[in-house]
Amino acid sequence: MRLVVNRSRMLSVSAMVFISLLLGGSSAFAAGDATTAELKVGLDGVWILIAAVLVLLMQGGFALLEAGSTRMKNAGHVAGKTVLTLGICAIAFWMFGFGLGFGETNGFFGTTGYFFGGDESTSASLFSSLSGSDVPITIKFLYQMAFAAISLAIACGGFAERAKLSIYIIFGFLFTIIIYPVAAHWVWGGGWLAELGMQDFAGSAVVHMQGATAALIATILLKPRLGKYSPDGKPAMIPGHNQVYSVLGVILLWIGWFGFNPGSTLGAVNDGFFGYVAMTTQLAAAAGAVAALLISWMVFGKADIPSMLNGVLAALVAITGACAFVQPWAALVIGAVAGVVTFFTAQWVEKMGIDDPIYAFSVHGVAGIWGALSTGLFAAPHLVETVGVGKAGLFYGGGINQLFVQLIGILGVFAFVAVLSVVVLGFLKWTIGLRVTEEEELVGLDMSEHGSYGYPEQMKALQAQEAAVLAKADETLRID
Repeated sequence: MRLVVNRSRMLSVSAMVFISLLLGGSSAFAAGDATTAELKVGLDGVWILIAAVLVLLMQGGFALLEAGSTRMKNAGHVAGKTVLTLGICAIAFWMFGFGLGFGETNGFFGTTGYFFGGDESTSASLFSSLSGSDVPITIKFLYQMAFAAISLAIACGGFAERAKLSIYIIFGFLFTIIIYPVAAHWVWGGGWLAELGMQDFAGSAVVHMQGATAALIATILLKPRLGKYSPDGKPAMIPGHNQVYSVLGVILLWIGWFGFNPGSTLGAVNDGFFGYVAMTTQLAAAAGAVAALLISWMVFGKADIPSMLNGVLAALVAITGACAFVQPWAALVIGAVAGVVTFFTAQWVEKMGIDDPIYAFSVHGVAGIWGALSTGLFAAPHLVETVGVGKAGLFYGGGINQLFVQLIGILGVFAFVAVLSVVVLGFLKWTIGLRVTEEEELVGLDMSEHGSYGYPEQMKALQAQEAAVLAKADETLRID
């Protein structure tokens, strides 16, 4: 018993010392002197910092998922550009994105907080939309920056295997400055959709649908990869080079989502509501995995692993906006529907001649739309009261009011992002071009953009085999 008590005391003291360091390291915050209010700020701050790290960990998930889902000759490029776009996003978000997204509102975008200085004393006047939590403003910045980086990563998925590296740099800056923060401000920064009462707790529309819309525009303007479609328009399979990487990527994303959704409570010292959000998130993801695998089994006659992975992600995307508003049974329904719908829309998009290598629009766009709509159906009155946003859903006697608000929000965000993406990417296509040359695409972006392959030994072996085949064919022609 004494060991248990001593260990408990040690953990408590260690936690309070860590919190005191977080609060500035002053002797005034020694473990025995910290007040309840100070401890609350410290614990909340630690939790949101951990949540921000979990969301940043999702970049590793995207790197593995996208690299595994594309060809070996592009694997290093696809993984490396994830680090590049994260760096670009952090700089651009610090310069303008944070202020535009969460500064004082004019109804359309934020007007304060540019070139964020991290001054806690001015945060209330500069970022009143974030004043509902006592978490230090610097941690809030890191957390919101991680969200912006996720949306940009989704958008860049539409460029896979054929875009110039320079396009990631230019578009990354512009997306983080003039596209993402404006739509985020509408919903989370006190803008016009917030005034209407749109429910999007952690970003089904703000983060995922927004990134997917930009990815869709990029995919259309870039046109399909070489060899994706036959002369008669039938799509060909271009399988990824490492399915295990894709699985590991999805697992990392799944784990990271527990920073994404529960972290959006912006606090740990409350009635445990962040735990409830974590539960609905997990249930939805599980339902999406099972539903997508079963539907692929029924349609293909085989249980398709990539379809299951897309089902997990689609379910997580869908529950992202609804996780705080719906009951567990509804989370299961939302996740299962997302997994099934994404399975069919992925095939439909491909048949329409749109080459979306990582299924960004199906997984993040269509599922994001469904997730944003779902609260208009399933939002439970007592949870709406807890969160304090919007009204109850249709199935709880709330009528169509909330469903209508959600639809307006979806259309508004989609139209804004689509139009600006067309303008930005269209201008870049007209001036410097979006796509590498055919020769560079055939060689692979690892070599053409970076000068070395992600798998140098394997690629040398493949090139040697190709050279031998060509030499033999040439010899046969000469003999004939």
